[in-house]
Amino acid sequence: MNIRCQQIHFDHAGGPDVLYLAEGEIPAPAPQQVMIKVSYAGVNGPDLAQRKGLYPPPPGASAILGLEVSGTIVAVGESVAQWQVGDTVCALVPGGGYSEYVMTWAEHCLPIPTGLSLAQAAALPETFFTLWGHLFMRGGLSAGDTLLLHGGSGGIGSAAIVLAKQFGVTVIVTSGSQQKCAYCLALGADYAFDYHTDWLQQVLAVAPEGVDIVLDMASGDMINLNLKALAEEGRLVTIALLRGATANVDVFRLMAKRITWTGATLRPQSVETKALIAKGLKQQVWPLFATTAGQSITPTLFAEFLLADAAQAHRLMESGQHRGKLVLKVAEDAL
Repeated sequence: MNIRCQQIHFDHAGGPDVLYLAEGEIPAPAPQQVMIKVSYAGVNGPDLAQRKGLYPPPPGASAILGLEVSGTIVAVGESVAQWQVGDTVCALVPGGGYSEYVMTWAEHCLPIPTGLSLAQAAALPETFFTLWGHLFMRGGLSAGDTLLLHGGSGGIGSAAIVLAKQFGVTVIVTSGSQQKCAYCLALGADYAFDYHTDWLQQVLAVAPEGVDIVLDMASGDMINLNLKALAEEGRLVTIALLRGATANVDVFRLMAKRITWTGATLRPQSVETKALIAKGLKQQVWPLFATTAGQSITPTLFAEFLLADAAQAHRLMESGQHRGKLVLKVAEDAL
């Protein structure tokens, strides 16, 4: 039996103004799925890209925006044993987060971490699944490494700083202003440089042999600069294309330094792969919230919007004026 609920729709690609609130339907959960009554939904870069027509949902996924939520499980599939109706969770969802109800796989849900509100918990899954799966699992980030990341004041960048510091990593960031650099330093970054300046020389001044790993969310004309910043045997992990999907790459430098260049997007990966990421987070990261480290890795919420005001949230994210995460309050009684 389908459930009718309020959702954010758009009929064609475009700017934030194409988003509007309307009624839609979601089906009953499949055997390995759960249905969540959404309290809050996170707002992320892939949502903006999908709205612009640049990031279509994979086959079988909801066309409704939204990849992370917090809320209460209200129905479980017949094969689900680890969750019960009434459990509160945060979850990675394949789409449909901008909705009063959403479906996702039971293995992609995690308990609300100790001490976090539902709003804070909604800001975790997309970011932490991305970082754990790509930076730690794929990129091999570990204690003693030096990490360079660009755009350190955004949602992904902010979380990358605090998470990397918990695992004994030296963190160098670039950001778009001195104010944003100060914000990154307050989060725990060891060094922060304005990327409008000669950031490469500043990075090499503090890491003369180069950095071990670059988390690349820019690509385009930044690729060769990143290759110059990397040490021999360094790793370049590309997870977004904010400066373009193509680049004229200095392949000889990549070869001479024996650099490993990898990249991925989270959404199209298999249910099984995302379940492995969730397992790693539950074992390695979620326990940190119950320690003194909990405060430092708790996501910074910059602004909260009502579901009907999703367009305003998208405008703010596109402006680049935020520092931390944006969330939509979906349930009227959400705390």
